[in-house]
Amino acid sequence: IPGDPTPRSQPINLNHYATKKSVAESMLDVALFMSNATRLKAVLEQGPASHYYTTLVTLISISLLLQVAIGILLVVIARLNLNEVGKQWQLNQLNNAATTLVFITVVINVFITAFGAHKTGFLAARTSRNPL
Repeated sequence: IPGDPTPRSQPINLNHYATKKSVAESMLDVALFMSNATRLKAVLEQGPASHYYTTLVTLISISLLLQVAIGILLVVIARLNLNEVGKQWQLNQLNNAATTLVFITVVINVFITAFGAHKTGFLAARTSRNPL
């Protein structure tokens, strides 16, 4: 790199890069999973009488299942060696599948947010007075 006072003699290890990327994606997947689990709990607490109950339970459940699938894909991707030329095509296909599932999950979560899974009315008032 021009201007770098300590030039690196070794090239970037793509396998380490891919592994770090998969770990970061997995952490974000866990955060979204926890968020959706909390949303599902809120919807279930509101009960079937709430607006969009069935829609929200269905969308959140699909999102949770997709996130589990994405997590499994990311673990498989992280375990394969990108430096092996024979596995690069397979890794590319798995990465494309994971990216597609992430996109679908994001779209589903937009709809979950639009339909709203927030505590309102009596349940919110009761929860704010008695957090346990």
